[in-house]
Formats: sequence, C-alpha cells, structure tokens
Amino acid sequence: MASTAGETSSSSSPRSWKHHVFLSFRGEDTRNGFISHLYASLRSKGIISYKDDNNLSTGDDISDELLKAIEESMFAVIVISPNYASSPWCLDELCKILECKNNLGQRIVPVFYDMEPSDVRHLKETFGEAFRKHESRLGEESDKVRRWRDALTEVAGYSGCCSKNR
Repeated sequence: MASTAGETSSSSSPRSWKHHVFLSFRGEDTRNGFISHLYASLRSKGIISYKDDNNLSTGDDISDELLKAIEESMFAVIVISPNYASSPWCLDELCKILECKNNLGQRIVPVFYDMEPSDVRHLKETFGEAFRKHESRLGEESDKVRRWRDALTEVAGYSGCCSKNR
C-alpha cells in the first residue's frame, strides 16, 4: 500500500489501513450537498476518506476497486437517505461493509439522512417501495434480497446520527 491511515490489532498482527473513512451514500440524494461538505470537512482535518466520484449505473455490479476500498478503510460512514435502498449497488456495498465489520474489525457509523432508523428497520416509506421492486425483479425469497433486508435491519440497530427534523 502506498500510504497507511492507521493500524488496529483485530488479529495477532497489526492491520494497515489505506483510508481512515469509506463514505457510503446514494449519490442522487446526498452527493452535491451533505457528502461534499462531509468529505471537505474530513479532508480539512487530515482524515483520509474514500468517496466514489463515478456516476454508477443501476444494475451494474459493484466494482473490484470499490470492494477493495471498503476493505482498506478503518471506518465506514453509511449515509442512509430516502433513496438508498433503491440502489442495488448501495445495498451490495452495505453488505460488504458489514462483512468487513465482522471479519476485519472495521467500525461503522450510520447517518440517517432525512430518515428515521425505524423507517429503515421496518422497510417503511421509500424503503418498502424499493424492496417491493427488488422482490418483483429478483423474487421475494431471493438470497440477495434477504441479505439486503438483513443488512438494513442490522445497520438500523446501530447507534448513529439522525438528521430528520434537525
């Protein structure tokens, strides 16, 4: 790795991190507002953050580069916004982040942006709509849909920040 953001000892040998923070977000909801401000603020404090700046097409597979960036990040800030669940890419990213949390000791911070955690946990409002579409496209009992639902339920149970009505 060219640079390391820090080390942790989740196993017997220290782990090197390339990024302090991986930012997970739905671009159409937050890229040009909240995320750009958060990224600039982190950067001004010397915090090395990964923010995907490519426009991603719906239905594309998550790239190897993005998966590697998730694995190489000490923290993941997951900005869950109203349209987050409509993106298979975001949901795959979330599953990878939770895998890294469990296997690599990555820490996560959820930010419920204009959302309540209970909307996410119980698939209410836009989250329910998104899952009805995923289920009709992939099948209600699809393993992928089940993993996505479980990942959202898990992350909604973590302590995080909620911006709704603030």
